[in-house]
Order: sequence, then C-alpha cells, then structure tokens
Amino acid sequence: MRELAAPARAFVHRIDAATPAHRDRAVDALRALAICGVVLGHWCVTALVPGEDGVLHTASPLRAMPWLTPVSWLFQTLAVFFLVGGHMAAKGYVSARARGETYGRWLGSRLGRLFRPVVAVLGVWTAAALGMLLSGVPLDTVHTLGKLALSPMWFLLVFAALTAATPVVARIHPLWPLAVVLHVDLVRFGLGGPAWTGWINLAAGWLVPYTLGTAWARGVPSRRTAVLLLVGGAVATAGLVRVAGYPAAMVGVPGAPVSNLNPPTLAAVTFGLAQCGLALLLLDRLRALLRRPVLWAVVAAANLVAMTVFLWHQTALMAVTATGLLAGRLPGLHTAPETVGWVRARVGWIPVFGLALTVCGAAFAARERHAPGPLGAPVPVPGPTRPPAIPSRADGSPARGGGTSAAGGAGAGPAGGAESCA
Repeated sequence: MRELAAPARAFVHRIDAATPAHRDRAVDALRALAICGVVLGHWCVTALVPGEDGVLHTASPLRAMPWLTPVSWLFQTLAVFFLVGGHMAAKGYVSARARGETYGRWLGSRLGRLFRPVVAVLGVWTAAALGMLLSGVPLDTVHTLGKLALSPMWFLLVFAALTAATPVVARIHPLWPLAVVLHVDLVRFGLGGPAWTGWINLAAGWLVPYTLGTAWARGVPSRRTAVLLLVGGAVATAGLVRVAGYPAAMVGVPGAPVSNLNPPTLAAVTFGLAQCGLALLLLDRLRALLRRPVLWAVVAAANLVAMTVFLWHQTALMAVTATGLLAGRLPGLHTAPETVGWVRARVGWIPVFGLALTVCGAAFAARERHAPGPLGAPVPVPGPTRPPAIPSRADGSPARGGGTSAAGGAGAGPAGGAESCA
C-alpha cells in the first residue's frame, strides 16, 4: 500500500510546487466542475432503449418522471464553461498582444488545442459507422449512436466562433446578446414566428455568459453583481417557467415540443446567469479549498484531460450499453427509463461508465496533453492569474481608477488542453 501511496504523494507535491503562486486555481476548478456537470448530466438522463423493431432509440427519464427535473438544474453547467471561456480568452488575448503576438498566431494556438482531440473522435466513429452499416446494423440505430457520439461537436463550433470573435465581443455588454435572445423568443413564441429563428440564439444565448467572462477579465465583479446575477437569474427563470410556460427541464427531453437547450431559450439563458452568479460567489471559497495540495492535484489532473472527457463520455456510455447487450436487457441500461427502479439501477451503472471513460482517456488523452504550441504544456506553467479585488460597476467593468493587468493570464498550466477551450 505504501508503494502505491508514495508515487501519488510525489505527484501531488510536484503539481503543487510547479504551480505559480499567482495562478487563480478557482478558475480551473470552475472549468472542471462545468465539464463534470455535463458528463454526469448526460449519464443520468440519457438512455438507449431497443425498440420492438430492433432499432435503438434515445429516451430520457425526465419524460416519464418529471420530478427528476432538478437533476437538469444541477448538471446543465455549460453557462459556467462559457463564463470561464470568455474570461480566459480575453485575458489570453491581452497577454498575447502584450508579448507582440499576432491575432492569427494566438487564435491558431487556441483552436489547434481545441480541435486536435476531435480528429480521433471523428476517425473512430467514421470507422465504427461504416463497420456497423456493413455488418447489417439498421441505419436508424447507426444514426442514433452517431448523433449521440458527435453531439458535443456543436458546442465546440460555437465556442470556436466566440473565441475567434473575442477581440470584438470583449467590448460588448452582456445585455446586448440578452436582448437578442429576448426578442428572438418573442418572435418565435409570442408572435408565432418561424421555428428557425430560434437558432439565432445558438450564438446569442451563449454569448451572454461569454461576455460576462470577458467583463470578469477586465476586473473582479463585485459581490453585489454576483448576487444580482444569482437572484435575478433564478427569479426570471422561475417566472418564465411558471408564467410563460417554458419547460422546467434545462436539457432537451426526447418527444417534448420545446427544448430549452436546442436551441437555447430565454429561460436557459437566465438560468445560466444564475449559475454564473453562483460561480462568482464561490470563487473565494474555492481558492481557500484549493490551497490543499491534494484537491488542487485532482483539479489539475482533471483539466489536463478535460476535452478528452467531454468528447468521449457519450462513447463510453454507448460502449457499456452495447457490451451489456451480450448479457441481455439489463435494468438501468437497456430498459425504458420510466420507473424509480430504473433510476436506482442507472446510479449503479455510472461508475461503470466512468471506468469505460478511463479506458478512452488512456487511449486518446495523449492527443490533448501533448498538442504542439504554447498551450500544450503537460505540467503547470503560468496560467490564469488571480486579480486583486477592486471596486466594479454592476456590469463587471472596473470602476474609475481601478483595473487589473491581464498580461500573465494566458499560459497553459494544469488546465492543459482545457486552456484553449475555456
């Protein structure tokens, strides 16, 4: 046992010693929590159920058991990821300009780090889809599995577009994209406009937390601002659900007439504002916790493989589901998600999904950790810096006379690959 504990202790101390004192560890923690939330959320509410025709279909326990809706509130954490992404992109761009780095070089390093792990996913699933079709698997099943495996890609495309636009959107007040979301929903739901207008919110909706992040990069939002985001966002979301008839679930539910996430609705955006407010309120608590070397090592390790986890977690779920079919239809894995028994069984399967994801990570994480360029460092180097507390206006911009330097905020650090996508 001591032989196993010694390398672990050495790893913990090596990570802690290599982390600069000025690094804001709370930023890395928020990124890791956001990724873990998305993964656990998908594993909790995604079921693959064989139909009578032998075709696999996706199903969600939220449809038959709406009392599980709070699960979607806990695990739908993409707004926090965009908040951190905007924060890091804005600081990184300012730092790059201070070093004399061109926009093209800065963007290329970030997007290269973001998309390098994607190549492996696309290659594996292209081969898998061809293999399934040639072996006689129904086309609808292949479509269901492929769509589930590649669904994280929409997020990467939106994130890449916002990253590329950082020099421009960093100047935008978050209320502007929020107003766009509001008017799109008024046209779509209030005036009976065409459904395609909702896709405008795919950019505008995630631009709201992203621009909150860029405002955060200009100065630490006051506690009052964070409380306003949390309370105001929560109240607005509750009103939209109770009065305006928006779905209470913050994720898509198969068969539901409206999804809050696909594309994002005003309710999803206001809910994201509440999450961002809570995240900002937790910064000091996270910084205190992450002074403990063991906790920091866990966060650092998680950030090293963040993109791999995000891209492969659905594949891990499907691999376990397919393998389990060899033993017949197993509860919580192949049965319809309609009973409390299914929920209990699914909780038991989550560690198995985690084990399968670990196998995927062992096979493909190297593509993330050892990507070329300044963002590929596999050990902690200067990264997100912790700015001094300064007064700020309600929009997150520094008050007159206040400000922070972002010159040190673009390194790779233990976030490794996640640095480029958040």
